[in-house]
Amino acid sequence: MKHLSILVPQGQSNNLSSIVGAYKLFTKANEFWKQAHKSELFAIQLVGISRKVDFYGGLFSVQPQTTIQAVKKTNLIIIPSLNHNFDKSIKENQLITKWITEQYTLGAELASICTGAFLLANTGLLDGKACSTHWAAADAFRVRYPKVHLQTDQLITDENGIYTNGGAYSFLHLMIYLIEKYYDRATAIYCSKVFQIDLDRKSQSPFSIFSGQKLHDDEVIVEAQTYLENNLTQRISIEELSAKYAIGRRNFDRRFIKATGNTPNEYVQRIKIEVAKKAFESTRKTIQEVMYEVGYADSKAFREVFRKITGLSPIEYKNKYNKELQVK
Repeated sequence: MKHLSILVPQGQSNNLSSIVGAYKLFTKANEFWKQAHKSELFAIQLVGISRKVDFYGGLFSVQPQTTIQAVKKTNLIIIPSLNHNFDKSIKENQLITKWITEQYTLGAELASICTGAFLLANTGLLDGKACSTHWAAADAFRVRYPKVHLQTDQLITDENGIYTNGGAYSFLHLMIYLIEKYYDRATAIYCSKVFQIDLDRKSQSPFSIFSGQKLHDDEVIVEAQTYLENNLTQRISIEELSAKYAIGRRNFDRRFIKATGNTPNEYVQRIKIEVAKKAFESTRKTIQEVMYEVGYADSKAFREVFRKITGLSPIEYKNKYNKELQVK
């Protein structure tokens, strides 16, 4: 029998559901598997440093069934979402970080949920690898872990026995993904039906809210970002923009990418599309009207960029998120 460790980190996680949800889904998978194979596939344990961890100011508590010291060998480790005081969470869980690293060298696979990616990245095991996390934590993650290939458009990443996923309740899709990998397709389908989880969702892009990556210390680039945001409808030449700040174009691009994770042109596209999304969500403006308002004149180009960033066409996005249209 394989062993599954669902971690219960120290500190008050903001997502107790990621612990409970992982436990319930794998328990249900075990039940289904046992009907056909006469035995469960996983021994499932909640594993922590201490025997009790409080959540939400003591409103709830979790009592891990065992400690990391007692688990000498495990096959799969699930790292739940952390609270957003990442430095404090990482400091409180250094023993868990060390244990994760040791278990990976012994052959265990690792799966992080949402902001649990911060704890996983702190091991160094994600350096040079793809990783997803909650889109709202992306800037903070990039600052702390520049060696990790962050891909917040991806719902799930899978590389060298390390799995990560996007934000919040999207962890349910990662659990189904892992169940299919470890059990089989039939078990995954059964669990998806019991818990009503869409099997085919691949991206968290439609849920992302772009607020500009400004958690960096390059003041010139912050000024350039603000200028771009305040002149959305203008045709801005990046050559002219770099000259405005007396920086050569190649050096400007290099600094911009280092600071924000995007080229200047990609940044312009993202802020334009974010404004367009808000218009589609809250107004009855046509696709053409919104397109012109954010500085696009070519409808084909607008549709292509919108789909690239959100995963949906403008009309699909509008129909999905505009409440007034849904009522009618």
